[in-house]
Amino acid sequence: MAYDVQVTIDCAQPHEQAKWWAETLGWQVEPTDGNFIRGLVEKGHAREEDTVVFEGNLVWKIGAAIANPDNPDGPRILFQSVPEPKTVKNRQHLDVRVGDDREAVAEKLGARGARILHRGSQGPFDWITMADPEGNEFCLT
Repeated sequence: MAYDVQVTIDCAQPHEQAKWWAETLGWQVEPTDGNFIRGLVEKGHAREEDTVVFEGNLVWKIGAAIANPDNPDGPRILFQSVPEPKTVKNRQHLDVRVGDDREAVAEKLGARGARILHRGSQGPFDWITMADPEGNEFCLT
């Protein structure tokens, strides 16, 4: 039996991270229905403190997800709020396959708040390890 996978990334600002990564990957932030959320709060099924307004929209405070619009049944990435800051190297990371445009992509991402951690190679494989605006590592391959 095969299972679907969702990648979940802990962070401090899930909506900012979702927006940054959606732009980086060419994906889309999954829409949130503010009216639905407001109705749940009004009926007592959710609390006002479980929500936040992000860019003029009422959203769930704890997280935001992104998905590939060209593959709606494919995996998604969920960014969820956690109280503790990132303190050590990731045990898992995303590899973003950009091909021969690694340096140009790294420069563009740097202009948007990412930073280069190091460049690596092994045999015929080259990559650039970077950190997103919250410090989560990923590789451009």
